[in-house]
Amino acid sequence: MLPRLIQGGMGVGVSGWQLAREVALLGQLGVVSGTALDTILIRRLGSGDPGGHMRRALAAFPDPQVSSRVLDRYLRGDPVGVADSLGAIDADARAGTDASSPRYPLLPLPRAKLTPDREWLLILANFAEVYLAKEGHHGVVGINFLHKIQFPILPSLYGAMLAGVDVVLMGAGIPGDIPAVLDRLARHEPASITLDVLGAGDQRYETSFDPGRLWETEGPREAPAVRRPKFLAIVSSATLARALVKKAPGGIDGFVVEAPIAGGHNAPPRGVQQLSRDGEPIYGVRDDADLGQMADMGVPFWLAGGYASREKFRAALAAGAHGVQVGTAFAFCEESGLDPTLRRQFLAGVLQGERSVFTDPAASPTSFPFKVAALPGTLSEAAVYEERPRLCDLGYLRRAYRKPDGTVDYRCPAEPVDDYVRKGGKAEETVGRKCLCNGLVANIGLGQQRADGYEEPPLLTAGNDLACLKPFISAGRLSYHARDVVESLVSHA
Repeated sequence: MLPRLIQGGMGVGVSGWQLAREVALLGQLGVVSGTALDTILIRRLGSGDPGGHMRRALAAFPDPQVSSRVLDRYLRGDPVGVADSLGAIDADARAGTDASSPRYPLLPLPRAKLTPDREWLLILANFAEVYLAKEGHHGVVGINFLHKIQFPILPSLYGAMLAGVDVVLMGAGIPGDIPAVLDRLARHEPASITLDVLGAGDQRYETSFDPGRLWETEGPREAPAVRRPKFLAIVSSATLARALVKKAPGGIDGFVVEAPIAGGHNAPPRGVQQLSRDGEPIYGVRDDADLGQMADMGVPFWLAGGYASREKFRAALAAGAHGVQVGTAFAFCEESGLDPTLRRQFLAGVLQGERSVFTDPAASPTSFPFKVAALPGTLSEAAVYEERPRLCDLGYLRRAYRKPDGTVDYRCPAEPVDDYVRKGGKAEETVGRKCLCNGLVANIGLGQQRADGYEEPPLLTAGNDLACLKPFISAGRLSYHARDVVESLVSHA
C-alpha cells in the first residue's frame, strides 16, 4: 500500500527532484512534475548545470551515446564551484561551450509526431528527474502529468519508467488510456493514445511511440528491463472515477480526488458555468465528490484541496480515504523549485494578509479554470499581462485541430491573435489567455530573456487555502522545510 501522504506534483519544476526526494526520504510519496522537463533540462544545462546534478543523472542513463549528444549540444560552461569530477562525457561536453548568453535555446514546438531526437530528449529529461528523486534511498517516488498535454506523454512515461518511477499520477483530462500504455511500455512495445483533435468529427487521430525502434537505432542496443509503475488517476468526481474503473479494469491503482480549491488547473464546474461578482467560476454541491461512492468502489483514494491540517487529515481518513495529497504547503517550502525571491515575497505577503488566489476562468489555454496567485510584478497583474508581447514559443498547451484537407495543425489561444484566427480560432477565445508555459517556467528562475531584452514574468499558482502556510512562518522566519509539513500531518494522523 502506498503512503498516506502524497506531495502534489505541482507546476513546472516546482515539484522538482529535490522536493520529491526529501518527501520520499521521510516515508511519504514524493512526486516530481513531469511537465516541460525537456525544456527544464536544456535550460539547466544552459545555465552551466549548477551542482552537476543533470550530468550525474545523465551519466547513469543506459545509453551514454544518447546522453553525450545532449550534453554536447546544450551544456554551457561550468559555473564557479561545480566539481570537475564527472568523467569523460562531462569533459567532452564542456569543450567549446559558452555560458555568456542569457538566452536559452528553444526546442521545436511539440507536435503529434515527434522526431527521434525529441523523443530521446524527453526520455532523458524524465529519466534524470526521477533518477535524482530516487537517488540514494528506497522511498516511493511518483511523477505527475497533465493528460491535456498529449504530445510528449508517451516518451516521457517511458523515460520515467527507465529510472524506476514507482507511481504515475495523471489528471486534467480522462486518462483511461494510460494503464494499457504502461503495460505496453513495460514490455518495450509500441504504444499509442487517441489524440484530442478539435473538429475531428468521426476521424480518429493518434500519437504513437515505439521504444523498441529507438533502441534499435542506437547500436543496436538491448532495451534495459523496466517495471510497470502503479497508476493513480486524478479526478474531481465519483462519476469519472467509476467510468475509469470500468474502462481500465485492474489498471487503476488509486484515485486522487481534487476539490475545486486545489491549486493549478481545476475541473470546470458541472453544468452551465456561472461567474461570481469577482469573475470566478461558481462551484456548488454538484461539484463535491461523493465520498461514499468513492469508498464503495474498493479502490484506494486520497483527498486533495484544503487538507493540509491535522484535523482535515483525520477527517479524510474517517471518510474512507487512504490519505491526502497536499500541494500548496509543499510548494512554498525550501526544497521546492520556486525561485527563492518569489517564495519569500509571497510568504511575507501571506503573513501580512496581502496575498490572495483568483480562480481565473480565462487564463489557461486549456479552458480549464486556473488558480492565479496575486504577487506584484507577475502576470497576476493586469499591467504586466498587457505589457507582455503575445508569443507561443514553448507550445506545450497547443491544441491539435483538423484542417479542411484532413491533416492536423496546431494553435494556442495565448498565441498572437492574428495567428490564432488565421488557423480557424475565434478572436474572443484569446481574451485573457495567459502564456502558462513561459510564466510557469519563469517561476523556477529559468524564464527566457528575448533578443530585445524582454524577460518573461512569472505566473504563480497556489490553492485557496493560504492559511495552511501560516503555521510554518513568522515575522522572523519566512522559511520552512518539507519535513515540517510532513511532521505536522503524518505524526498526528
